[in-house]
Amino acid sequence: MNTDKLSVRLETVAKYVPRDSRLADIGSDHAYLPSYLAKNGHISFGIAGEVAKGPFQSAEKNVMAEGLTEVISVRMGNGLEVIQPGDADCITIAGMGGSLIASILEDGKEKLVSVKRLVLQPNINAIAIRQWLVDNDWELIAEEILEEDNKIYEILVAEKGDPLRPYRDVPFETGLLVGPFLLQRKEKTFKKKWELEKKNWKRIYEQLESAASSVEADEKKQEVAKKINLVEEVLDHEESEWS
Repeated sequence: MNTDKLSVRLETVAKYVPRDSRLADIGSDHAYLPSYLAKNGHISFGIAGEVAKGPFQSAEKNVMAEGLTEVISVRMGNGLEVIQPGDADCITIAGMGGSLIASILEDGKEKLVSVKRLVLQPNINAIAIRQWLVDNDWELIAEEILEEDNKIYEILVAEKGDPLRPYRDVPFETGLLVGPFLLQRKEKTFKKKWELEKKNWKRIYEQLESAASSVEADEKKQEVAKKINLVEEVLDHEESEWS
């Protein structure tokens, strides 16, 4: 992967960045995503944000080597600290856990005033992002699921709007867990992901069953059992049954 050719995962993120955006890519690593978009004339301005010194220096080096220093600003800082209100109208955050992405958005909420679109790619725990979007009046407008190098990724796209609209045609709790748009499409990769998750949760449940009983263990067991039941319903029901 480089500034000319992105991974399938980042290509999918890139296609949801609106043309002529002022983009802030948080956790930009080598700045491949903003550099690729800038080289293709897709964004008018880009910020590559990095919290770690090594990736920050790598991003600076790549942006300079591509002659993009007038278009892309490489900034070091934690989360949305690297932007000021009005700097960006599209934010991408890819390759982190869902809980971390949600906390980055929560901690930098005041920076989102001028932002029109969020493109988020959690490695795990996408439910944390969906819950944050609902709680903060961001409407999920698109979702994708894909597999690359034996890993399954979800991409969530949101804009300001009615946060409950995507959940009107699906059970709310199930939609939060697996994704309302993904639930209605039930692609092959979606089914594979949730079969694997179910298997993992059943293993955890069995471990909890054999562990010494405690309030904490019993609560965890109930939580895991609930997830298993929700996913079994998803995998057993036909798409038409949700409507």
